[in-house]
Amino acid sequence: MERKELAKIKRRVKTLHRQLGKLGPIMRGSVVALGANKQIRFSVNKNKKTQMIYLGRKREAKAKKWSENYKKLKEIVDEMTDLNMILIKNDYAEEA
Repeated sequence: MERKELAKIKRRVKTLHRQLGKLGPIMRGSVVALGANKQIRFSVNKNKKTQMIYLGRKREAKAKKWSENYKKLKEIVDEMTDLNMILIKNDYAEEA
């Protein structure tokens, strides 16, 4: 792979790294509405068990945003992994 292409990939990794710093609060899980009354809860699976907390309408938007931040985090990390694999495969040197 050409050095120009590798340098472009390295710049993209740096951009993604900056995006990570801007994400803000993160929560892994989902906002769900349960029951006949559609109670809003936050659900997360920890240690093979589902844990839920009641949110209500008041905290729903905040929990959704934090959950979306987690999804963005995963997307960024996945893309960074792909790009870093290319860089390491080509033995591209880190710049100080």
